[in-house]
Amino acid sequence: MKREQLDFLADNPFYTKRFAHYIGQRCRQASIKDVAEEFNLHWETVKTLEKQYMAAQLAKAGTPGPKAIGIDEISIRKGHTYRIVVSDLIRGRPIWFGGDDRSEASMGQFYAWLGPKKAAGVRLAVMDMWKPFRNATAAHAPQAAILFDKFHIMRHLGEALDRVRKAEYKRLKDSDRKFIKGQKYTLLSHPENLSADGRASLKKLLAANKRLNTAYLLKESFGQLWDYEREGWARKFFDNWRASLKWQRLEPYEKFAAMIERHWDGIAAYCQPENKVPLGFVEGVNNKIRVIQRRAYGLRDEEYLRLKVLTCMLPPL
Repeated sequence: MKREQLDFLADNPFYTKRFAHYIGQRCRQASIKDVAEEFNLHWETVKTLEKQYMAAQLAKAGTPGPKAIGIDEISIRKGHTYRIVVSDLIRGRPIWFGGDDRSEASMGQFYAWLGPKKAAGVRLAVMDMWKPFRNATAAHAPQAAILFDKFHIMRHLGEALDRVRKAEYKRLKDSDRKFIKGQKYTLLSHPENLSADGRASLKKLLAANKRLNTAYLLKESFGQLWDYEREGWARKFFDNWRASLKWQRLEPYEKFAAMIERHWDGIAAYCQPENKVPLGFVEGVNNKIRVIQRRAYGLRDEEYLRLKVLTCMLPPL
């Protein structure tokens, strides 16, 4: 008995590649369960066909030689279980998903996958201030400039503002607390994103509490740091901003300023014109991954998640 391989069949011999690709395209807009009900198929069959479709997408896209990469970690389950996601910021798509955790060794797996030749072509690496990512990049791609993600930095500043809010609420008594209670997100939100009631509440809060008013103004003014195109001007702005903390008794802000001082090289790199890349892309990928995880709630197939993440920005076949 001989078996003949037919090119038009999918990995599952009951379905053609054309049908598998159609199922894969439907799964880009709907969950596996919905597609299975629509075509009267078992959900595991739909998942298998979608995985074949996503593998074909990756094979067509190929392995890029990135010039600017974004590095971040995602939690795949409870218990501090992390995987690393690396994105090509110029092409605008994730290119690697893996590692056993967020350690330096796991980050080294990406550079091993990329290869020494392509690793030598990386000129910029955007990441949060996680030391293992920085050490691995310095070891495998020493020519790459390291740039710390401004969204992570501003998140640290927002957390410092929230600690000031909590300290003020704890310090005040009775009726003086009413302006602070329930105003966490009013303080942390951008003014343009607030409703009319939110802006009115913010105005009352800042007028009622001098220390919170000072902390809020300092937080809003710090965003100017990312507008400078020369490191000298950026440094002068930061020194003036840090000097304005004197006598303000804002301990969380002083700790934040000390953190910026320790990581200044990775922040000043943004002043270089060649490093002006879309930093919001990494956060956008994280949001997409969270949507994928919610849609695939209950699945424990990590290979499926990997394929989903790597193909979420690829065009359909």
